[in-house]
Amino acid sequence: MNMDNPTGTGNLEITNISIGQDSTSIDFEGQVDGYGTVFATHVLRSIDEGRNRGTTTGEARTFLLDGSFLSTPHRGTFTRQGSSIQLCFSDAVSSGAVNFVIWDVDVLSKKVQVRYWEIQPAD
Repeated sequence: MNMDNPTGTGNLEITNISIGQDSTSIDFEGQVDGYGTVFATHVLRSIDEGRNRGTTTGEARTFLLDGSFLSTPHRGTFTRQGSSIQLCFSDAVSSGAVNFVIWDVDVLSKKVQVRYWEIQPAD
């Protein structure tokens, strides 16, 4: 897999952040190449006292331009430096595609840069 050449990119925005004692839940929406309009939620659970790294689990649903619907679970890790969070995870799309995904999240601007690499194509 050539990390310099992602299969697709996109831009999401944070639409909600819910802070809990043991986790933080973040909602996102936006456009991603090949996947149309994406709606996603991720739950971040820290594994260190500074809350700078940990695990992320999530779910995404998307409506393609032709109106069809796809969904996928997300499982991975995150790192945080100040107000910047990087999420790294894999997905298993209901179309059969499997992707490795990186989201660069800027909490203050609520902007997210998306890059993904297709590991397995859709059925």
